[in-house]
Amino acid sequence: MGPRHDFSGAQILVTGGTSGIGAATAARFREAGAEVTITGTRASATEYDVDLSGYRYLQLDVERPDQIDAIAASLPRLDVLVNNAGIALPSLGLDEWEPDVFDRSVAMLLNGAFRMARRTVDLLAQSVVPGGGSVIGIASMSSFFGIPVVPGYGAAKTGLVGLTRTMAAHWGSRGVRANAVAAGLTRSGMTAGTFAQDAWTAPTLARTPLGRLGEPDDIAQAILFLASPAASWITGQTLAVDGGFTVAG
Repeated sequence: MGPRHDFSGAQILVTGGTSGIGAATAARFREAGAEVTITGTRASATEYDVDLSGYRYLQLDVERPDQIDAIAASLPRLDVLVNNAGIALPSLGLDEWEPDVFDRSVAMLLNGAFRMARRTVDLLAQSVVPGGGSVIGIASMSSFFGIPVVPGYGAAKTGLVGLTRTMAAHWGSRGVRANAVAAGLTRSGMTAGTFAQDAWTAPTLARTPLGRLGEPDDIAQAILFLASPAASWITGQTLAVDGGFTVAG
């Protein structure tokens, strides 16, 4: 359960909306009455093992600026952009301490998020939904802590916090809000290997006051709040959704 939001008629874009946090977010927006476009890396929605028929599906490799530009140009309207696409490259067996891999991570998670926001801001500024248009980014515990295995991911997610503040300051006069959700350790395809190893999860649980790890819907609910009229005077903020991990001593 959770709060009831009404996004009837709103146009939502969730990048990376086929699984994990993105899928949970897309589902919540659709349940709230929105028309939701999702992106994924495969050529067609039918190539996924889940039913995506309730969404408009567009193929996107977030490392491809031309594809970002094409998707932004294809949208007739937009009220909420959720910049969710991307992955920590060590989950693919790559070493982010290698400069070329580091560059890929920052290009994907920071530059790609900025480009999509910049290319869609004119649509967001025309939003007539209560609270105005919104850009929502997905930050991380690596936005606040040094996590040695993900220097590129961490640098990008740290940069996203600063970018969120800057977009909020620059676009507020146009009625566009920018916020981010800093997700704690949350179950997803990217973190499946971590969830399976007590050596990784036990220290996190020990530091988490609420005593559990995150589920995608925990993050999705926060995203919907930040995009809703209830948050119409909130911009430039990064909300930690982490069971209290960031405040524990």
